[in-house]
Parts: sequence; structure tokens; C-alpha cells
Amino acid sequence: MKKFPNAFVILIAVIIFAWILTYFIPQGSYERIVDEVTGTTKVLDNSYQTVDAENLSALDLIVAIPRGLIGRADAIVLILLIGGCFYVIEKTGALNQGLVKLVNVLEGKETMALIIVSALYTAAGVSIGMQEEVIAMIPILLLFGKSLGYNTFTIILMSYGSTVIGSSFSPSNPFAVMIAQKEAGLPLLSGSEFRLVVLLVAFVVWTLYVIRYANKNRIEKIKMPSAHESMTTRSKIILLLLCGTFGGVIYGLLYLDWGFNEMSASFFALGIVAGLIGKLGVNKTGESYIAGFKEMVFASIILGLANSISLILKEGMIMDTIVYGLFGPLKYLSPSVSAVFMMVSHSLLHFPVPSYSGQAVLTMPILVPLSDLIGLSRQTCVLAYQYGAVMADMIVPTNGALMAVLALCKIPYNKWFTFAIKPTLLILLIGAIALVIAVAIGYQ
Repeated sequence: MKKFPNAFVILIAVIIFAWILTYFIPQGSYERIVDEVTGTTKVLDNSYQTVDAENLSALDLIVAIPRGLIGRADAIVLILLIGGCFYVIEKTGALNQGLVKLVNVLEGKETMALIIVSALYTAAGVSIGMQEEVIAMIPILLLFGKSLGYNTFTIILMSYGSTVIGSSFSPSNPFAVMIAQKEAGLPLLSGSEFRLVVLLVAFVVWTLYVIRYANKNRIEKIKMPSAHESMTTRSKIILLLLCGTFGGVIYGLLYLDWGFNEMSASFFALGIVAGLIGKLGVNKTGESYIAGFKEMVFASIILGLANSISLILKEGMIMDTIVYGLFGPLKYLSPSVSAVFMMVSHSLLHFPVPSYSGQAVLTMPILVPLSDLIGLSRQTCVLAYQYGAVMADMIVPTNGALMAVLALCKIPYNKWFTFAIKPTLLILLIGAIALVIAVAIGYQ
């Protein structure tokens, strides 16, 4: 078999395919209005109608690629600066010394390490919907995981996979459930008790699956490059600053309305300070930053290319048609069946709409009136969205964060899909059961 296309080739192919679809799928649009109070754009229910618009040209197709990159500029800068920051810290020796210390502490407790890392990344998904931030941490995670005897698939599952679990089942993910609740006219953070119970079930099942796979697929432990070195005072200071920066960033995201730019600035400053404390000097710190950028460029390009797909579908006037085709038939189903099919439809829609926050804004104004019509509570409607859309981040090739992680791990997408589809379907089954229970108990 010939070598499977890499992430760059796959996304370029999908962009071209999306452009071709604009010539075959009927063009249509929902009517939208701007909320004068919040400034957000809302979709009017039952306003879909076909339109006769000009097809996108070949030039539009090509231009969509740089525009897609520009559209994710803030996330791309974040990846570059975090990557550069970690590279600088690595050059100081602090990172390796810290990891050696951690590996020594966890000697013989590898399963506990896996549980702790999975719990931390799940918590990051629950609180801030972390995904893109994982990209820059992959080189360190690979070093850490392999020093404990875990293969690359295990490392992705316990890090990126756990963030997806946390983001999907979170009662408070600001980019998913809170946006969806706002669009659905629900009090923010309402219905959290049920979500927390399902989150706990999903996390336990996920962690047990990861442990089982990890223990059956152990590899020979790779010795850390600085295993003979003891931790210096400078290294301790740098690692404390690293922990403090993470804590400050999480606080800023939760309470200060921070975005990617504030996060980028925090890690940029950390890298500079760490380089100077680590005696790299001004020039060596700058050179290390540049080397870190180089390591992250491919992953950053992948993230931007994924954004071009959405641009093509929206400007080709077929995005709304896809939404109408996926969710229109649900009005003829019973509430329980409709809830499950709504989740499945959200997973399918996440292929052309890889931003789950954008998916919430696009679909909730359409689905909320539909839910009211068929007797499905709005809270359950939001559940179907967050379980279906966010969990799809495990497998959809249009998700730039996933493809960037795979690129850094040198795993072809076809191998990842074959591997990840089973645990993804397992967790989606938990989501489907939770939806049926939600309908049965009248979850509000």
C-alpha cells in the first residue's frame, strides 16, 4: 500500500472537495439578525430558503487558504509562542531535570501517572475547553510518556483525548455549553448536577479504557537525556514560574475574560525570563525561540488550513443547506430518538464546522424552536450538541488541533482514525444513554 497522505495533503484535498460541493449542493440561507444588546448574530428559525448566488471561482478557492490562516492567526501565534517558550525552557535544562525528577518519583507507579495526567487534562477541558494549547506540549508529553513506557497512542489519549472528554461533558466549558445555553435562552451553568454525574461516568470509562490499552501496549522505557543530572536552583525557579504562568493563565481565562492574545503574551514573557534565568543570554534565548517556532510551524499551518474549509462552505452558500438537511427530519421523531439523532447529526456537522463554538451559534437558534415543538427540553438539546459536536474532535480531519497533534506525533490520519473510532463510539454511547435518561427524567 502506498504511503497514506499526510495532514497537509488531506486538508488541501478536503478544501478542494468542499469547493466542488458548492457546485452540487443547493445554495440556501437562513435569515439572520444582530442582537442590539449583545452584538451577536442570531439565526431566525423557519427562515431557511434557497438562494441563487454566484458560485465560487477557482481564485476564491485559492484565496480561501491564506484567509483561513489569517482567520486563526490568534491561535497560530499562541502555538508558536508556547512552542518557543517550551523550547527555551528545554534548552535551560530545567524541563529535562524536572521530568527526570517526576519520572523517578513515579517509578513503579506508571498507572497512577497515567490517571493523574488524564485527570489534569480532563480538568483543563472542563474548565477552559483546552485543545490548541496541547499542540505545543506534545514534544514534552512524548518525552515524558515514553520515559514511563507508554507508546504514542497512549500519550495522545491521556492528553489530547482527555481534554476532548472534559470539553465534551463539561458543565462549564465557556466555548461550548455556556455559549449553547446562552443561545438557547437558559441560565448559564444551569443543569450542572446532571452534567457532572455524566462527566464522572465518562471520565471513569475513558480512563479505564486508556489504562487497559496502555498496559497491553507497553514499550521499552526511554531514558531521559539528563537522567544523571540533579535539579539546580535555577531550574527549580524556572519550573515554579512555569507552574505560576499556567495558574495565572487559567485564572485569566476564567475570571478576566482573557483570550489567546493574553495567553500568548504570558508564555512569551515566561520564555524570555526563563532564558535569562537559565543563563542562555539574550542571543541564545532568541535563537532558541526561533528554533521553537520552526518546530511548531507545520502544526500551525495545519490549524489554519482547517479553517479554510468552513470559509469555502459558508461563502459557497451551502453551510446552511447542510444544517437544514441534517436537522430538518428530526421533527418527525419521538423526543428520545430525536435527542440521540440530534447528537449524531451534530457529530456529522462537525466535519464541515470544526469550531464547536461556531457550531453552537449556527445551530442552537434553529434547534431550540424545533426542540420546543417536539417536546424535547432545551437543556437536553444543549446536551445533544455538546456530546455530539465536541466528541467529534477525536476523529474529524477538519479539526486543526487534532491534525496538528498527529503531525507532531508522526501518526498518519488513517491509523489514528482506525485506532480512535472505537473509544470515540464508546463515549458517544454513554452520551446517547445520558440523553435517553435526560428525556425520561424530564431534565430541565
